[in-house]
Amino acid sequence: MKRFGFLIFVALMLMGQRDAILVPEVSQSEVEVRQGFTGTELLLYGAILDPAGRRGGAQYDIVVVLKGPTEPIRMREKERILGIWMNAESSDFRSAPSFFAVASSRPVKEIVDERTAAIYELGTEFIQLSPSGQIEPEEQARFAAGLVDQRRRLGLYKEDMDGVRISEQVLYQARISLPSNVVTGKYTAETFAITNGRVIASAIADVEVKKVGFERFVELASQSWSLVYGLFAVLLSVGMGWAAGRFFANS
Repeated sequence: MKRFGFLIFVALMLMGQRDAILVPEVSQSEVEVRQGFTGTELLLYGAILDPAGRRGGAQYDIVVVLKGPTEPIRMREKERILGIWMNAESSDFRSAPSFFAVASSRPVKEIVDERTAAIYELGTEFIQLSPSGQIEPEEQARFAAGLVDQRRRLGLYKEDMDGVRISEQVLYQARISLPSNVVTGKYTAETFAITNGRVIASAIADVEVKKVGFERFVELASQSWSLVYGLFAVLLSVGMGWAAGRFFANS
């Protein structure tokens, strides 16, 4: 509650601004991934005042978009050939977000039109993917839908169209869970204040997801000493295989 009071104080200090004032915060600016990490929940909250300094929560809708680091990915289609499922067509995307979550005070389709939702990526169907090479729009849409569906089933893409709570006509909060299989790196939480179908204010807060402890050592070793790391992994696999063979041979 003290942090909410601080947000209101900051907003009051900015009341001279012409545009709506949006002050976002995140419960954790750093998420540490240790051995046995089972995921965590982020609380994204903040305050908003209109240009006249009045409480504005009742007049605005809030949409929060949390995105993870982008990464290249290749999507493949499976096709049944002579009774066997085989890889068929494929499509490459240069920059697909590793994690994508949207929370809003009410369904986005009731807040903005499709064009505005596409501009600000206010939903999984509006994620701006960058395909590599020439590809037909229909084919691109098919592969993009496959990517979204795959990552939704993994818990990496999600939507909560009733996930933002607005209280006291000025404070908002949303809870977004990060699963255990999240990619490390810099995450951005962008908050949008919307009224009459228009985005009238936005602000960004950053969250760093990083490995610590032994997991961090393994990650650094694989990046800094890739050859030694690879040889060690091969030797370890061979050694464990030999030990298991000897154990069962003597059983």
